[in-house]
Amino acid sequence: MPHLGIAWLALCVALGVHVVDEALTDFLSVYNPAVQAIRARFPFLPLPTFTFPVWLGGLIAVTVLLFALSPAAFRGEPAMRPAAYVFGLVMAGNGLLHLGGSVYMRKAMPGVYSAPLILAAAAYLLISIR
Repeated sequence: MPHLGIAWLALCVALGVHVVDEALTDFLSVYNPAVQAIRARFPFLPLPTFTFPVWLGGLIAVTVLLFALSPAAFRGEPAMRPAAYVFGLVMAGNGLLHLGGSVYMRKAMPGVYSAPLILAAAAYLLISIR
């Protein structure tokens, strides 16, 4: 399954680019107020708000962990198939939310510049699962 490994690695790189995109375009200035508004209407939803260091540190940790799983993807470990489905679907949803949010708000929202890269890499990963 070398394609799975390459596709996994490609989505990890795309995620890294996306994290940089969000950090440089002040993603939390949009995310935190949106979460606060959602929680005001639906207080039962456990949506967190973040400070920049916690948010960035968490994303870096997750990205490093996903990169660390690359050798298992290249070896074709059986557990990587469901992991690839989850990773690919979550990232495809993330990319679509960034693009959809930008269309809805009629302006480029944080993270939108790398969203097409995320979508392409997620599609490649999902197609590579056999």
